[in-house]
Amino acid sequence: MFQEREVDYHALGENIRRARLECNLTQAELAEAASCNTTHISNIENNYTKVSLPTLIAISNALDTSVDYLLREQYNDNKTGVESEILLEMNRLDEKERDLLCTDPQKLDLKI
Repeated sequence: MFQEREVDYHALGENIRRARLECNLTQAELAEAASCNTTHISNIENNYTKVSLPTLIAISNALDTSVDYLLREQYNDNKTGVESEILLEMNRLDEKERDLLCTDPQKLDLKI
């Protein structure tokens, strides 16, 4: 049976902040890439406002990550977000890197 849950906006904001810092982006740079303003990014990261779905998608695209990954704690089984991020990283590899992943993955510099 489906149990409706509230979105944990605090965890979501923390995940956005963490992903932004991993990308070495400022809030202003993320805001520009996501077509919103710096104050809005700050408010999302600090759980002062709820992020809309279109803005979340824009932020996710700007961070080159998936919405699943940003929402990973929201799932009953949070492996879903991690698996999504692994697939996303694998899709970024070129053919040579994919071959290397299968034969000698330690030679790749992956952020997984």
